[in-house]
Amino acid sequence: MLLPILVFLLGAGAVVGAYAAISHVPAALAGRRLDRRLRDVSAPDTDAADERSHSTVVMREVLGPLPGVDRFASGSRLAALIEQSGCRTTASAVVLVTLGLAGVAALFAFVFGQQWYLALAAAVVGGALPIAFLMYRRSRRMKAFEEEFPEALDLLSRALRAGHAFQTALGMVADELRPPVGPEFKTTFEQQNFGLPLRDALDQLAVRVPILDVRFFVTAVLIQRETGGNLSEILDNLGHVVRERFKIRRQIRVHTAHGRFTAFVLLSLPPLLAAALMLINPDHMNLLFHEKLGQTVLMIAVVMQAIGFVWIRKVIRIEV
Repeated sequence: MLLPILVFLLGAGAVVGAYAAISHVPAALAGRRLDRRLRDVSAPDTDAADERSHSTVVMREVLGPLPGVDRFASGSRLAALIEQSGCRTTASAVVLVTLGLAGVAALFAFVFGQQWYLALAAAVVGGALPIAFLMYRRSRRMKAFEEEFPEALDLLSRALRAGHAFQTALGMVADELRPPVGPEFKTTFEQQNFGLPLRDALDQLAVRVPILDVRFFVTAVLIQRETGGNLSEILDNLGHVVRERFKIRRQIRVHTAHGRFTAFVLLSLPPLLAAALMLINPDHMNLLFHEKLGQTVLMIAVVMQAIGFVWIRKVIRIEV
């Protein structure tokens, strides 16, 4: 039973990975171009850059069980992933857990399967679990931030209308709003209080929270500080746009609910039916796993299942 499951996982992973590379790479490149254009619009002048080069901020360095690995991974994608996920861990701890899970999974697979490729596949799956967990936590945290971000914009706008300075308004957002919006704005508020220029503090906020709405917010604030204008009105308009986009997303999710349920049924039915037949008539199903023709049919079925998953996901996924 372990062999068909691993074959299904490997075949589906290959097809889904190819689909992700084809469909997500152009969107990622377009996003990078847009982010570069926003950075160019809010690019500082030479005097501001010189001022930032001489500014320092007191920061606490958090080290894990392997301090050398933590220092080496500082500024890497893994460190950024950990920070964006909100998990209280370090890069060295993630590396140790990854190696431990990969070793344990490979050992169990080799003991029960007696095949080296099964051990290799199990090691890959086990080693990917910590990164998958961090990506899941980051996705949930970014979604929660997007949900609460309009409230932060409204609070900033009301504080500015009441006559508070922008830095004071940041502190009010940090104190009033719940995580993850409050802690992120609190970090920005503390950074500029410790002497980091506001431009750098906002840029680091956009790095910690890689959401397009946050980049728009940072760009709008920096442009307003250089050219002038009614910042509270700008923040109101931005908050309105974010809320309207959430409404459209929810409407799309309602309209695509039938497609998602259909995809769930179509993808789960063959494995569940195979497991039921394996319990009812094992001899009949063993022909599918041990005969060459059966293995070929099984591989074709796995690939077609993965293609069907990709196709349905492509149909019901609408970008807003």
